[in-house]
Amino acid sequence: MTDSGATSQSVGTTQVVGNLGVLTIDYPPVNALSVHTRIALDSGFRQFAADPQVKAIVLICAGRTFIAGADISEFGKALEGPNLQDVFDSIEGGTKPVIAAIHGTALGGGYELALICHHRIAVPSAKVGLPEVALGLLPGAGGTQRLPRIVGVPAALDLITGGAPVPAPKALELGMIDALADEGKLREDAIAFAGRIVSEGGPLLRVRDRQDKVEPYRGKSEIYAEYLKKNARAFRGFKAPFNIVKAIEAAAELPFEQGMERERELFGELIASTESAAQRYYFFAEREGAKVPDLPRDVQALPIRSVGVIGAGTMGGGITMNFLNAGLPVTLVEMNQAALDRGLGVIRRNYEASAAKGRMTSERVEQRMALITPALGLEALATADLVIEAVFEEIGVKQDIFAKLDGIAKPGAILASNTSFLDLDAIAAATTRPESVIGLHFFSPANVMRLLEIVRGAKTADAVLATALKLAKTIAKVPVVSRVGHGFIANRVMSPRSQQAMELVLQGPTPQDIDRALYDYGFAMGPFAMADLVGLDVIGRGSNERTLSGDLVKLGRLGQKQGGGFYDYDEKRQPSPSPVAAQVIADFAAARGVANTGPVSAEAIVARLLYPVVNEGAKVLEEGIAIRASDIDVACILGYNWPVYTGGPMFWADTVGLTRVVDGLRAMGIEPAALLVEKAASGGSFTRN
Repeated sequence: MTDSGATSQSVGTTQVVGNLGVLTIDYPPVNALSVHTRIALDSGFRQFAADPQVKAIVLICAGRTFIAGADISEFGKALEGPNLQDVFDSIEGGTKPVIAAIHGTALGGGYELALICHHRIAVPSAKVGLPEVALGLLPGAGGTQRLPRIVGVPAALDLITGGAPVPAPKALELGMIDALADEGKLREDAIAFAGRIVSEGGPLLRVRDRQDKVEPYRGKSEIYAEYLKKNARAFRGFKAPFNIVKAIEAAAELPFEQGMERERELFGELIASTESAAQRYYFFAEREGAKVPDLPRDVQALPIRSVGVIGAGTMGGGITMNFLNAGLPVTLVEMNQAALDRGLGVIRRNYEASAAKGRMTSERVEQRMALITPALGLEALATADLVIEAVFEEIGVKQDIFAKLDGIAKPGAILASNTSFLDLDAIAAATTRPESVIGLHFFSPANVMRLLEIVRGAKTADAVLATALKLAKTIAKVPVVSRVGHGFIANRVMSPRSQQAMELVLQGPTPQDIDRALYDYGFAMGPFAMADLVGLDVIGRGSNERTLSGDLVKLGRLGQKQGGGFYDYDEKRQPSPSPVAAQVIADFAAARGVANTGPVSAEAIVARLLYPVVNEGAKVLEEGIAIRASDIDVACILGYNWPVYTGGPMFWADTVGLTRVVDGLRAMGIEPAALLVEKAASGGSFTRN
């Protein structure tokens, strides 16, 4: 091949290699489909279309990834430069084959652009996919119409409603790409692939014209009904999966242009929906959590090369696994050998269960287990860069451990507590180095739950906070920074939900009435089903007052594990209404002098349980415990499975209307937080700009 020389623009570079044109897009950091990229694409393809020497075109990107998708900085602004659809049409409607050369990720609009091209080649480390469902949307540039034409309807349903990125080798197997390049040789292999296309001289086949993968499913509407039925639980409350299924059905049933019209119509329904607005808000909210306004940008994180974990129980073991997964060695400390062996056994069984499901190799299991140094006694933590305490939630116990750690841990080591409620400053005061103390509150199961509440003490050093934020990314957690306050953010904000449920059930609504209302709202289960799952003896532990849970425990009704709590359970742990629990509730109500006020609507139940959550969120903001309302929403969604399509309690409150929330709280006899009243009166919002 001969090189005819290159011409450069700020974003696009064109080069003719023999009889092939190579267009390189270089728009850091992720080659987004900005106005600059669209201009470069439009200009480059026009140039090659007019060049008789060029017989095929390779589209490739510089930097760390293929075209990533839309440029979020352009959202809501007047469109400049060529329209994306016009650019797509010029590529797809050209007379020369176009080969997309993919590295990094080609997701969303990036992969839709690759589908516009006639062929796709990728390095093995690349990933492709259409993740728009996570934003409550569907692919709006032809993805729902083209993907079924190359992978078939069943695969397209899973790929687009699931949204997960697909590794290149699997994508090749599915038909999402046509060839694999050697790692590090994408340009050479893509040029060679294009050369073969030219030499073979076959017809120019556009994805939009292919019918072989969709024809077998034409006229079979039952496929889509069965798919929705099979996924009813996963899709509950979301709009996007249903519209995606409709769009894919259109790909099989309608001519391409009519299918595109249907896709645009279904996309329009979603973009206007509250559910999608909530999911798009949440997408950005997750990314905001790591931004701390008063943390200087030039603060350097401390190196974390080794970690110590105190406590090998459920929390300590789960915390340990996070670091093992990231390749960090952990010294795991317990007070006796039996507890240590038990904790190590649980960690091994968790990994072996993953290996049995094909999620990791047996070699990887052994590699991770080899990173653990089991130990008895705190002295083994003398060289650790970070020590995390995960013992019983009792302030005296934790202060004793931190006082001992103070004399053992090396200078500069970070001392962290996994406390979920207690005063971190009181724990830090047990040491001579409170600036090195921070809260790292993991949620159970710690190796699964993505939320990490980072609790910033009054004296926590900026470098320690910066390290915790960096560490969250290392172990694949979503950080939310909290100041010190009882329960921090998630536990404090959500506690009124349970309190209100326990009061409301005395007034007439049954546990199943209340749980059903919360389930229909979008929670995985209601407060009474959750209490039974956790264990009523755990829920009420430490209370000196008579409680409803305590009365049930006295009868041996501990929840699911004993066959009965607020519900009765059969041998398969399936619940049914409990006459015994109903009588206990009635007796407790009588003892408290609470009158039965009769049935309550589901809407009223939701307001009764969730408006106080919003109110507590407003107080957390007033007190400076949380930095921003979106942090509260992230904490509740990730920590308590608040339904993401509502956006979390603060976004939901804005959706409902703050005046309505204020009035509802006052009707319950709850004085609304001053910040909530102020925003309602001024027509303000917690989450809308």
